[in-house]
Amino acid sequence: MFIFVRRRVLGPCLRSGAAQTMMYARLAEVGKLEDPKREGEYDTGQMFVHSVFGYRGVVLFPWVAAVFDRDLPNMESEERHKEKMKGAKQTFYQVLIDTRDCPFIRAQTEAVTFLGNQDSSRSLFAVPGLDYVSHEDVLPYTASEKPPLRHELYDKFLGDKGRETLRSWQAKNHPWLQLSEVHRETTESVRVTVIPFYMGCRESQVASVFWWRYSVRLENLGDLSVQLRERHWRIFSLSGTLETVRGRGVVGQEPLLSKQLPAFQYSSHVSLQAPSGHMWGTFRMEREDGVSFDCRVPSFSLESKGSDPTPSA
Repeated sequence: MFIFVRRRVLGPCLRSGAAQTMMYARLAEVGKLEDPKREGEYDTGQMFVHSVFGYRGVVLFPWVAAVFDRDLPNMESEERHKEKMKGAKQTFYQVLIDTRDCPFIRAQTEAVTFLGNQDSSRSLFAVPGLDYVSHEDVLPYTASEKPPLRHELYDKFLGDKGRETLRSWQAKNHPWLQLSEVHRETTESVRVTVIPFYMGCRESQVASVFWWRYSVRLENLGDLSVQLRERHWRIFSLSGTLETVRGRGVVGQEPLLSKQLPAFQYSSHVSLQAPSGHMWGTFRMEREDGVSFDCRVPSFSLESKGSDPTPSA
């Protein structure tokens, strides 16, 4: 099976007797689908299409994460239940997104952020077009284009001499890139997946502030459209504080999850004046039949690491 993408091209058009330039769309072949891997991992350089968001990407390297899935059926024994709560291991991949597809993705394409250190003043930076993809969301294909992907880091990481650069970059930036835990829960056919990342600590004369980023993916598994209206977060810090955050939508949007566009993904940040804590909450959802309900966000831990992640170019 071949993969086709819709490309926009400029062409002439006559309207009211005057020549104008119009934008047209045409299909172009970009590659041939391969059989998904049932066992083992995809190799560095593997091209793929995201099964949910539909963008083209390339695999950089894998992460093995503990997945805490609260939707799994009850285990037969207490021992099996304990095993479940430890988290089943699952492979995720660090990937680059094709920049040509970024405008059409219902996910933030600058979601991977880190704390920089410039002139002794720490700032927040983003790596555009960097994402995390689960093994089950990878649809591998063989590209027919040259180059197969457009991204400013493609040649640097995957060019003739890029593999060593990629390994070095991964090793130096491992602390803030590492994906170690994934949390999932479904309410009324809306599945919420949360992935937390420790970013580092900002020191001041007054206090130490610990920072995390977290990625949230909402996916409508039902037949009726549903829209996110409000968010309600509870943030507990080891210092003993409990903060409540309420507001309209998420990241300035109230995403509609329909049969045609069932998923939405975003990232945000949280800081604590303690090295650990917990977050949980709900999203107020409104279904097309007029029914509103609270969709649970699974509780996830905010844990710092022994050394402060310091990014490297």
